[in-house]
Amino acid sequence: MVILGIDPGTVRIGYGVIKHDKNPQFVECGLLKINTADNNSRIVEAARHFKKLLTIYKPDLVAIEKLFFVNNQKTGMAVAQLRGALVFLTSEAGISIAEFAPTEVKSAVSGSGSADKKAMSKMVRLLLKLDKIPGPDDVSDALAICLTAAFNSRSM
Repeated sequence: MVILGIDPGTVRIGYGVIKHDKNPQFVECGLLKINTADNNSRIVEAARHFKKLLTIYKPDLVAIEKLFFVNNQKTGMAVAQLRGALVFLTSEAGISIAEFAPTEVKSAVSGSGSADKKAMSKMVRLLLKLDKIPGPDDVSDALAICLTAAFNSRSM
């Protein structure tokens, strides 16, 4: 099973790809950078990037973080709109979707729903046998979302 994990954002979208049979195996990870300023144009640009990921990796499952809590309502709305577009594209492609709250991801990967970014990154590296994770927290978070989906797929 190929799992594409997405950590949605308005200007950066972290993504991770793993293969999961008995044990999760790292395939790829990275950052989709959204360069346009207008919110509607951002959605179009993000959708274009996302479609490429779907074409390249042909995932069996897309795992995406739920929008759980936002400090800035304007930013939260923009992320929600972008996230909706990605969910639509996934559904349109006939790919299964798994959605997880940040606390579910933290609990599945680190054993604690209140783990910090540093602890999460360390566990992602250990579980995927990586020396380091290339990129910012968005990338590590996307891989953690992949792992959560992999661990939950055992009971699906």
